[in-house]
Amino acid sequence: MIVYDTGVLVAADRGDRTTLARHAAALRRDISPYVPAGVLAQAWRGGPQPGLSRLLAGCTPVPMDARTARAAGTLCGRAGTTDVVDASVVVTAALLRSAVLTGDVEDITRLAALLDPPPPVDAM
Repeated sequence: MIVYDTGVLVAADRGDRTTLARHAAALRRDISPYVPAGVLAQAWRGGPQPGLSRLLAGCTPVPMDARTARAAGTLCGRAGTTDVVDASVVVTAALLRSAVLTGDVEDITRLAALLDPPPPVDAM
């Protein structure tokens, strides 16, 4: 399983072939990547966004409930950061026992390292 961060969605929206190929490979393996709600909000600009829409058609959206919101806020506090979307990506991956695919390896890895066990982080 894999959780996408905003960088993945932005890359798909721009038609990045490597990102789209990795996504297609995941779908061929019957993996439906997870997309936290905050990630979608950061990437969506009102359309038309055909590349992003195609990518999202194969993904599983993950709403941010109170449990995830509190955990993301706590993680931000521990990390000394304010990016709740990045924190929600890491928390979602931990809760789902999944890896993170990210364009922001440094920040996501720093957040992931604060969890036990840390979710794996993979660069786009």
